[in-house]
Amino acid sequence: MTRKEEFSRDFGFRDQIQRATVSVMSNLAEGFERGGRAEFHQFVVIAKGLCAEVRSRLNVALDIGYISKEEFGQVNNLAIELSQELGGQRASIYKQKGSVK
Repeated sequence: MTRKEEFSRDFGFRDQIQRATVSVMSNLAEGFERGGRAEFHQFVVIAKGLCAEVRSRLNVALDIGYISKEEFGQVNNLAIELSQELGGQRASIYKQKGSVK
């Protein structure tokens, strides 16, 4: 989606949304590898916050005409679903004791 002509010319905005989406996965990987439940929980919370950042940027992209309503709906729904899954993961980790490994 960010390779579309409208996005490709707006380097800063494009890079911000790309970095946020990549950071979701990176935070989950880093948090898990640290091995501690509390640390993993913290990184899941950060990843969930990044989903909100992506959704916010999607709204801006829609408002300024970079994406269509259909594209917004598809990607926003995926971001909401991921955010909900991360919320469940966060709650599950919070209830656990000990390390995540």
